[in-house]
Amino acid sequence: MATNGDSPDTPAADTSRDPSGFLSEIIGAPVTVKLNSGIVYKGDLQSVDGYMNIALERCKEWANGKVVRSWGDAFVRGNNVSYISADNA
Repeated sequence: MATNGDSPDTPAADTSRDPSGFLSEIIGAPVTVKLNSGIVYKGDLQSVDGYMNIALERCKEWANGKVVRSWGDAFVRGNNVSYISADNA
């Protein structure tokens, strides 16, 4: 057990990833962003900052499995984000 403030040396600790590291790895990739309001956006992740502010390109709004609106480029304020998921393309 680590007593110096480091994470314990366990296999689970070795496989976990920092969210900011994960997000920087998927820049340019297709993602799904769900807002606290329930609205879902899908597009290509172009940037994300420490506040989870997100810039998407080719952004589309989805509801009930259908495209509701195409936004093109969109900016989502981080405090509205429930989750970001990398899409399997």
